[in-house]
Amino acid sequence: MHRPVIAPATADDAAAVVALWHACGLTRPWNDPHADFARAQGGGSSDILVARDGDVIGSVMVGHDGHRGWLYYLAVVPDAQGQGIGSALFAAAEDWLRTAGVPKVQLMVRSDNHAAMAFYAACGLDRQDVAVFGRFLTG
Repeated sequence: MHRPVIAPATADDAAAVVALWHACGLTRPWNDPHADFARAQGGGSSDILVARDGDVIGSVMVGHDGHRGWLYYLAVVPDAQGQGIGSALFAAAEDWLRTAGVPKVQLMVRSDNHAAMAFYAACGLDRQDVAVFGRFLTG
């Protein structure tokens, strides 16, 4: 397989990207993935990058808070996983953060997602000894 083109998503990509997130099991009932897409794409400090081989075959949401960069929703269509597309998306997201002057990248992985943990370890990330706290500000 040749390398897909990786570029910022457009508003027209929303349905395909959200369908990809669903197909890869990345959505949760308490998050609206369409709102996540729109918020990330519309923000000055975030974007969604997509891999294309004709159709959208992968995505990653990237953003920063001025101090740390964050990645979310890194996904590759199941039939194309294991072909380097996820690694290419990860590298493109890191490049996006470097261009923005962000010194560190972080992400959160659910503790039962062993495949994702192995993928990120293979990308050279180290598991951090932190606890994540949070609560919803809506509802």
